[in-house]
Amino acid sequence: MSECLGKSLGDEMKAMRLIQTKKAEEHPLEMMDIPEPKVGMGQIRIKMLTCGVCHTDLHIAEGELKAPKLPITLGHQAIGEIDQIGEGVTGFEISERVGAPWLAYTCGTCDFCRRGEENLCLFIQFHGFHVDGGFAEKMLINANFAVKLPINLNPVETAPLLCAGIVGYRSVKLADIKAGDIIGLVGFGASAHLSMQVIKGMGCKVFAFTRAKIHQEHALQLGADWAGDLNDTTPAYCDHIIQFAPAGNLVSPTLEKLRPGGSLVINAVTMSDIPSLPYSKIYGERSIKSVANATRQDAIEFMDWVFKHGIQVTTQIYKLSEANQALIDIKTSKINGEAIIQF
Repeated sequence: MSECLGKSLGDEMKAMRLIQTKKAEEHPLEMMDIPEPKVGMGQIRIKMLTCGVCHTDLHIAEGELKAPKLPITLGHQAIGEIDQIGEGVTGFEISERVGAPWLAYTCGTCDFCRRGEENLCLFIQFHGFHVDGGFAEKMLINANFAVKLPINLNPVETAPLLCAGIVGYRSVKLADIKAGDIIGLVGFGASAHLSMQVIKGMGCKVFAFTRAKIHQEHALQLGADWAGDLNDTTPAYCDHIIQFAPAGNLVSPTLEKLRPGGSLVINAVTMSDIPSLPYSKIYGERSIKSVANATRQDAIEFMDWVFKHGIQVTTQIYKLSEANQALIDIKTSKINGEAIIQF
């Protein structure tokens, strides 16, 4: 398997490292000076420009999603400029701008990979989870999984596209949305505010379900046709719903908003347990499916959509030293859109 952390070490760099999982309020990330990684076979190294802070980073930092090893540098929506190119790498140049999404490595040979389902690879690896990510001044990427980015794209606005955008796009694909459908979005954070724009571009109506008034207003500003709480009465049933909020207790009330024959797609890498459901909630050929990561093809398709149509990205900027505060603000729903570390 590929290993994204080089063995040969040189000068030092600053990184916010997760040494021990803790609640976000206890500041689980520690600023450290660590050796810069050196590229190995098939790798490139980037000097960081920006890195998005994802809800998944919060899950890892608090231990809800158990990292295979500690310490680890979190961050998987990283954008930087190449400053080292490893042996065997072609098609990249020094100073070229690239991004590191959640997906860091797949084997290419297991049954899932051969079927084009690399997001389910038996030996899959993720940036900021299996290998060090972008909460550092420099990071390594397996060149086969780097996303090439035009120099004219704003790195602050582009960083959220590499996870919130790509995985949200996969959710839209799995929902089998058609023009004219009414699509519900449960939770309105980084991924939902990007996914909604793709859905609106497909000629659909969007109902945004979120408790926070600030997020309801954000959804309406971006073009939602209705916004409110799951307890509120909607103008109509939804044809399909994408749930972004990682709360299992929301599945039952969400299904009450879904028409017969509709689908509920759950976009969450981890989630609290789903309580027992009466069969009547899914009767009528309603379906529930989960989203597991994303493929490189998803990234190509989504970025192509962005280049053609454009997308409005809402961000809040933090310094590297403020990464713990970004996690707290995500946890307490104080951010509209995505938290971004800018270097």
